[in-house]
Amino acid sequence: MSSNDTPASSSETAALPADSPFRPERTNRDEAQQYVLPLVVHIEKTAPPARTDALRTAARAVLVMLSDERSLGEGEWARAMRDWQDARIRKVVRRARGAEWRKACALPGITVTGESAEVRVFPPVPLDGWPKELAKLQVSGTELDDPEPPAAPDLAGPVLWLNPELDMSAGKEMAQVGHGAQLAWWDLSGPERTAWREAGFPLSVATAGTERWRELTVSGLPVVEDAGFTEIAPGKTVVAEGAHRVGSLPALPRP
Repeated sequence: MSSNDTPASSSETAALPADSPFRPERTNRDEAQQYVLPLVVHIEKTAPPARTDALRTAARAVLVMLSDERSLGEGEWARAMRDWQDARIRKVVRRARGAEWRKACALPGITVTGESAEVRVFPPVPLDGWPKELAKLQVSGTELDDPEPPAAPDLAGPVLWLNPELDMSAGKEMAQVGHGAQLAWWDLSGPERTAWREAGFPLSVATAGTERWRELTVSGLPVVEDAGFTEIAPGKTVVAEGAHRVGSLPALPRP
């Protein structure tokens, strides 16, 4: 099952502004019209993507949308992006295959590819205003596995660490690492954002060990806090580490 209605949170909510989108309690942002960022993962029965690659690709898709010129300034998606970020930060992951995937790709959006995964991200839509081609897609059925143990995370670059104490579907985790990537993006300076974008948004996703997770959550790094609407109880799900290392990273190889 995928994830929805999941605001992200800083690790120190008491220090946040009263109207921050990251506060777990109700704020003025809840009174605004609520938007959601749709993501669709391509899952064919005969060749599903590897789980960790799908997570990395979903996180990169969020970053590509945030940095796209159509999302900025007077771009065609900028108003929807501002409205979405002025309210709660929500993401929903759905799956598609065959004709469903082709119809989704015909809608305005951006497809991001990984080693085995394809994720298409769309400009934000109102919670009750999904395009029919996306509204009918399933949020269940995103159970994915890694056919081989994933490589260790590259500690020279950004790492999105998952909470080892949680059991989430791949779709739910894709939304959570998308939140983590967004927090990391917001934590960077303009030149650092440019460097990360020009490198192709390299990042790693891994599950932290129990002791390492405790250290991460009190380190002052950006932490995602789930509101608990789907699958899990409210609590911390992802810590974004190392985003400020992006300036020295080599670019990802072009597909």
